[in-house]
Amino acid sequence: MKSLKLLFFAGLISLTACGPAEDDGKLVIGVTMLSMQNEFIVNVADEMQKKADEMGVKLITVDAERSALKQMEQVESFIAQGVDAIILNPCEVEASSPAVSRAIAAGIPIVNVNSETTAKPTAFVGSNDVESARIAMNYLAEKMNGKGNLVMIHGFMGQAAQIQREEGAKEILKAHPDMKLLAEQTGEWDRSKSMDLMQNWIQSYGDQIDAVFAHNDEMGMGAVKALQNAGMKDQVLVVSIDAIQDALQAVKKGELDATVFQNAREQGVAAVNTAVKLAQGQKTEEKILIPFQLVIKGNVDNFLK
Repeated sequence: MKSLKLLFFAGLISLTACGPAEDDGKLVIGVTMLSMQNEFIVNVADEMQKKADEMGVKLITVDAERSALKQMEQVESFIAQGVDAIILNPCEVEASSPAVSRAIAAGIPIVNVNSETTAKPTAFVGSNDVESARIAMNYLAEKMNGKGNLVMIHGFMGQAAQIQREEGAKEILKAHPDMKLLAEQTGEWDRSKSMDLMQNWIQSYGDQIDAVFAHNDEMGMGAVKALQNAGMKDQVLVVSIDAIQDALQAVKKGELDATVFQNAREQGVAAVNTAVKLAQGQKTEEKILIPFQLVIKGNVDNFLK
């Protein structure tokens, strides 16, 4: 007996006895996203949908709600439906790896987008998160003249971007021994949690804090708000990653000192293009990397919509 979730999906895409791959003659791609509460992830999903519509491909997009277990169940459902390909935006490096392995074992090509897993997918589309942190931290090192104290707000622990952005940040810190890391903790990619975390650090360290590196803009904006509330923003640098619209506006206003642009459009488009090629039995590059770019007040207008 099929699960309710499988029945829901079956109804959603109007499966025939031939299976979804032959429904309306369209390719069907199952997509599971880390969290549709995260603006950047939503942007990637939107770009995937636009590209799929343009190509006449049917996407079934579901939200893993940050749960690797739920993501595994979603991939198993896609396998049961016989989709032509799967796009996975992994919740975690390790815990989402079994989902990749199951798809490969079932003979269904799987493309990881934006984030990596230990298990090797058919292809990966994203950006080098180590490099994003290098860009952010090099900017801080320049503005701080290579000395001072900073705090680091991590993303969701165990997720590839968190691991790699920490790696890149600590690489730059090692190269600048007079830059000291006062504290580091996860803000779970969340604005309000990061605001609370920053408030706690302000109480603990006060004017010892010279800079904040947040692993994404949601958390960077939370830190900015806490610093503004404490009347400290003018003396503390804040840099984050993704270049979501809120962050770009904050850079333009001088509230956020810099962000690092991650190209949601190119990631989404390349993920769908790659999945379609693989579903059609074509060869593709195993890794497609899209570069990051530093955004400051002087060039922010190039990135604003």
